Amino acid sequence: MNVEIVNTGSELMLGRVLNTHQQWLCRRLADLGHVVTRQVAVADSGSEIQDAVREALGRADLVITTGGLGPTSDDLTRERIAELLGKKLVENKEVLAHIENFFAKRGRPRPQKTDVETFVPEGAEVFLNATGTAPGLAMEIEPSEGRVPRVPNPNEVRDSQSSSLRKRWLVMLPGPPRELRPMFDTFVMPLLKREFADEIFICRTLLTTGIGESRVQDFVEVDLQPLVARGLEIGYCARPGAVDVRLAAAGATAEKLVAEAEAVVHRILGENIFGCDDEEIEQVVVKLLTQKKITLALAESCTGGLIASRITDVPGASEIFLGGVVSYANAAKEKFLGVRAETLKQHGAVSEAVAQEMAAGAREKFGSDFAVAVTGIAGPDGGTAEKPVGTVFIALASSSGVEVKKFLNVWERATFKQVTATQALEWLRRAVSA
Repeated sequence: MNVEIVNTGSELMLGRVLNTHQQWLCRRLADLGHVVTRQVAVADSGSEIQDAVREALGRADLVITTGGLGPTSDDLTRERIAELLGKKLVENKEVLAHIENFFAKRGRPRPQKTDVETFVPEGAEVFLNATGTAPGLAMEIEPSEGRVPRVPNPNEVRDSQSSSLRKRWLVMLPGPPRELRPMFDTFVMPLLKREFADEIFICRTLLTTGIGESRVQDFVEVDLQPLVARGLEIGYCARPGAVDVRLAAAGATAEKLVAEAEAVVHRILGENIFGCDDEEIEQVVVKLLTQKKITLALAESCTGGLIASRITDVPGASEIFLGGVVSYANAAKEKFLGVRAETLKQHGAVSEAVAQEMAAGAREKFGSDFAVAVTGIAGPDGGTAEKPVGTVFIALASSSGVEVKKFLNVWERATFKQVTATQALEWLRRAVSA
């Protein structure tokens, strides 16, 4: 199946907004066995939207558009696509009731401009928006619609029915990620499974940390080759502090093949695997702490509260997370964590001794079972020959005492913080799992 995505929005073309849909939608579609073959981004122009969708429908079995479904004057996707396909826009009472309820719950009057969102192309499937007002839409493009004839792909396998007569689908999704993502999972995934379930496809992603991407491949590639010969596909994706190993296969033996591959990777990488598929390490940590009824406190310097932010992104974190201190200044380390002035003077803020006292102080102040502390040099300045930029000390305090580990994370500031936070969470995961 050929899949294409058309992202609309002048803000994308101006570089004002990062297009996260490219990665997120491709991942979701690939997990279903549908690899995106092409993506384009166009400005909020009626003619450009029409041209891009017309061209995509000429090649693809599934076209997904993002953006342009809202109530403002630059939201043109719905109207221009309806015009392209020769469809009338008709008022949908269910959408109207949904929008009225959306504003009533918030104690706000419904803006008249939202009237436009209640009109949908005739015959379209409607996806109500759980976190906004603009509905998503799906339309089956009939083979007889000559306005967008399909260009046959010379590489595809032809069946008894001409590929040019194959049915196609067009899906329109709102632009904001907080609206698009739940809508895709709730409505589009079932549609794809219903309409494009021609072949069994199994995909499993094992999430690892503590090993670089090249080393991960070196460790597992040889042992997986016999399974590759039987149809297994392997992929790797490096993220700050983590590497994903994707195992996929299609056909009747797909499930068995992926299960065998998963067992091989677990045997080789073992405790470096912290989760699978869409899990994040903070989710795994919160789950472990909750199951074991273990409480946590944090003392952060160079991460600026990022570890606490990631922990509290997980629902239910309040059961185990007691609190944290962002002690960026030395005075804050002394006042709130009990770090001694002589320790700071003798060893410096970025040191094993200070990290140790930060962790011990956080555990004592909050009365937690575990406490994690981080202190480091994020850069680009502040490094020395003894402690270069990227130097990090992470401390873990528990009833057994305080341990400290030293890392060198030579990245720009944002990545430095993410990698350091992941290292701290991974150490905590292993300690709690022991």
